[in-house]
Amino acid sequence: MNELTELLSELIRVPSVGGAPEEAGIQAMLADWMRAEGLEVDLWELPLAQLTAQPAFPGMEVPRERAYGLVGRLPGSGGGRSLMFNGHVDVVPPGDLSAWTDDPFSGKVDGDRVYGRGACDMKGGLVAALLAVKQLKQARLRGDVLVACVVGEEDGGLGTYGLLARGWRADACVIPEPTGLAVVPANAGALTFRLRVTGSSTHAARRTGGVSAVEKFLPVFTALRELEAARNRDVDPLMRTWDIPYALEIGTVHAGDWSSSVPGELVAEGRFGVALDESPQQAKAAFEAALAAACAADPWLARHPVTVEWWGGQFAPGRNPDPALTEALIAATGTDPARWGAPYGSDLRLLAAAGIPAVQYGPGAIDLAHAPDEYVPISEVAEASATLTRLAATHCA
Repeated sequence: MNELTELLSELIRVPSVGGAPEEAGIQAMLADWMRAEGLEVDLWELPLAQLTAQPAFPGMEVPRERAYGLVGRLPGSGGGRSLMFNGHVDVVPPGDLSAWTDDPFSGKVDGDRVYGRGACDMKGGLVAALLAVKQLKQARLRGDVLVACVVGEEDGGLGTYGLLARGWRADACVIPEPTGLAVVPANAGALTFRLRVTGSSTHAARRTGGVSAVEKFLPVFTALRELEAARNRDVDPLMRTWDIPYALEIGTVHAGDWSSSVPGELVAEGRFGVALDESPQQAKAAFEAALAAACAADPWLARHPVTVEWWGGQFAPGRNPDPALTEALIAATGTDPARWGAPYGSDLRLLAAAGIPAVQYGPGAIDLAHAPDEYVPISEVAEASATLTRLAATHCA
């Protein structure tokens, strides 16, 4: 247990926020750990210009000058099936520091918990995978076991996209995202959008001579809430765990440039959930139709329609194409774990689209991810690691 907590705390103390230099630095640290454990290591610089120019590139929301891919390989003796563990090293920013009890990157251990940004999402799961591979060194497996450490998962999937572009593949994959030790064979998608609402600016003392972009945003916001409700009335059984499986939310709103002026433009950015088995193109069409209807119902917006831009992370939904992998993972837990579809996007969809069966299973509750005082239970990290070890021992035998 000491090795688990020491490694996890060490990784949390690296502030590997997406786009920060430490996002690249943590890959070098992990490569050193893998080499010390006798794994074959592939550490390479991702060709950012080449990858981002591809039509299928999944999007990126933060600027990066450099980024690295990393795979550690425990080679089998030959003739067996391979298994990949895929975990992201990037974390989201800590946000308001006053909301944290301690330094967000403290890696503090308190009882059964390790605290810090990324503890739950998903350095706890990554440590579970790393220690599972270490345990498997004595297993004499026929198939290879891979640990892929990827960047940019939080803002689109750069790392896994680059991993696949480099040619890495496996017969199956487990992504140890925080699922609270539930088995998750599918996840919803999510699209990032930007809306521009046009008004007509004038002095606020004579506001009736202008048109407030804030006021014209209100019917648009109402229409989007109605769209969200309609899309969540009848959902796939895997998604019924959640009150709103396919959420639509406005995350930022900026309007005007002077307190005493009628705002002439409003820019809103948000996130739009994509249903299981729905293509991003179908989801965009539904969104744009609802937006067009809202504009048509308002005389001003009919003449000055709201524009939508699809930018940043573009997460398609994903579903594990191999039920046998799901059942094997369930058996490896030795329990009767919960099974559900995740309401958020992940790299599962990139792997599944590449023909690699993939399932999410890992320690920590998703409600703790991206939150102040984020933590992961040490006992869950240990249990997840034991499960991954058992799965590999049977899958790669």
